[in-house]
Amino acid sequence: GRAARNVDGRVILYADRVTGSMERAMAETDRRRAKQEEFNAEHGITPQTIKRRIADIVAHTASQDGVTVEIDAEGQNNLVGHNLRAYIEELEKKMRAAAADLEFEEAGRLRDEIRRLEADELGLPGEPSHAPRVGRSNEGKPGTRKTRYGKTQRKWGR
Repeated sequence: GRAARNVDGRVILYADRVTGSMERAMAETDRRRAKQEEFNAEHGITPQTIKRRIADIVAHTASQDGVTVEIDAEGQNNLVGHNLRAYIEELEKKMRAAAADLEFEEAGRLRDEIRRLEADELGLPGEPSHAPRVGRSNEGKPGTRKTRYGKTQRKWGR
């Protein structure tokens, strides 16, 4: 892997003796190297070490992580009551059609839009909020051992 991507790359194998499996692996590597060198000579390719900055690699990878999908903001003000219900039903039809066409990103976007509209209609908050945990757990501390079925553990005969 890494040795193949570097012009001066080397691989060091540590062993007491060369086994048959190692011999076959080295022979396969030599065969592939000869084939690659032949291809390079035919096409005038000179191998070079890849030189990239880590920041470039991270930025390139991060740019491919997200999916941007446009949401239609037109006509949201007049979505009340029956209009909203009809619009949600229309979105559900589109969502099912997108899922049937294997367009799962679009179906997921539509599902999220439906949930958002229903939450707005019901007056639910956007993100669920949780009360912060206060104090510490007693689990695992001495004297707090539990057994099966909610029984407490007792010393012999007590």
